[in-house]
Amino acid sequence: MGRLPVLTERRALQAAVAVLALVPIGAGAAGVLLGPGFVAAGLPVPADLDSHFRYLSGIFLALGLAFWSTVPAIERRTGTFRLLGFLVVVGGLARLGSLLTVGVPHWPHLGGLALELLAVPALVVWQARVARRRWP
Repeated sequence: MGRLPVLTERRALQAAVAVLALVPIGAGAAGVLLGPGFVAAGLPVPADLDSHFRYLSGIFLALGLAFWSTVPAIERRTGTFRLLGFLVVVGGLARLGSLLTVGVPHWPHLGGLALELLAVPALVVWQARVARRRWP
C-alpha cells in the first residue's frame, strides 16, 4: 500500500481533526450549559462542584476550538498541535488514574479515554508526518 498524495493526506488529517474536535466542543458546551447534570442528571450538586465542572467544561470547549484553529494550516501548526495533544494526554492520564482508583466509568468516558490516550497521540504523529512532507 503506497503513501497518500501530499494534498490528500493533508486533507484527510484536516477532516479527522475537524470531526474529532466536535467531541470536546460538544461535551464542553453541554457541560457549560447543563453543569454536572450533563453526566449526572437529577442528582443534587453542591455549588462548588457545579462551578468546577462548568469551568473545566469551558476549558474542554476551548480545547476543541483550539484544535479547530489548527485545521486550515495544519502542516504549519506543529507546536500548537503538540501542545494541545499534550494537554489531552495529561487529561487522559488523569482519567486513567480515576479508572484505576475509583472504578470503571460508563462507556462515554471509556470512549473519551480511548480518544485521549490512543487517537490523539496518533493524530500528533500524523500531523508531524504531514508537516515533514514537502508542500507544492
